[in-house]
Amino acid sequence: MPESPEVQALVEFLDERIRGRMIAAVDVDEFRIVKTRTRPPASLVDARIESVRRFGKHVGFDTAGGWLMLGFGRNGWIRWQTPGDPPPAEPVPEVARIALDDGTAMQIVDTGDFLAVTLAVVDDPADASGIAALGPDPLDDGFTREGFEHALGSRRKQIKALLQEQTSLAGIGNAYSDEILHRARIAPTVHAALLGEEERGRLFDAMVDVLRGAVADRRGVPPERLKQAKVEAMAVHGRGGESCPVCGTTIVDRVFGGASAQLCPHCQAEPASG
Repeated sequence: MPESPEVQALVEFLDERIRGRMIAAVDVDEFRIVKTRTRPPASLVDARIESVRRFGKHVGFDTAGGWLMLGFGRNGWIRWQTPGDPPPAEPVPEVARIALDDGTAMQIVDTGDFLAVTLAVVDDPADASGIAALGPDPLDDGFTREGFEHALGSRRKQIKALLQEQTSLAGIGNAYSDEILHRARIAPTVHAALLGEEERGRLFDAMVDVLRGAVADRRGVPPERLKQAKVEAMAVHGRGGESCPVCGTTIVDRVFGGASAQLCPHCQAEPASG
């Protein structure tokens, strides 16, 4: 699933290349992704792109004709194509394509078993589904400890699930929630309400450090390399059976509440009950 560091790197890559360009065509191969039937993406043909911005895990194209909002879902992404690029070695599951006036194109793909990519044309980003309800974003310069504390509150919800709840904190998914909790030395099953002041401080610092460090590391990486760069950078996520880079204990896989996690049972020991 695309998460905020990689989406931010993608947005910066695109903004540098397409700001000021005109949309020459928008071809939609899978019309189920379009969520604004009265304003189809093709209505933006000939519109100038003013900027590209990130909203949690979503991408927003600010154009002279309105905002084109792209949601990646679980397995969506953009493939950047320039004139003369060779065709892919294997067919790709393209759901839409945005062509620009200089011959470059953004190929929108969804590699999942069920369709989750979304496209919407709106006057304001908040008009797109899910955007107005996004919680504070740890990548924003204005993200504060106060906003973090408000998101956690005193809720009796497992902290890993809460970190992934977009209405609480924007942009975090399964992978980075594992990385943040490992850095903070907190078990994923602990309820937010049971975290003490010192643990909350560690969690806040880990969230900011992990996510902003990931953005710095991904900056300048081409879109087709971002997913692999993310996988390679993980300390515990996706590394069940390997050694914890901190203490050497074997990383374990856990499934709870229908969600999966990888963690170090030594660094992230669950508190004794009772």
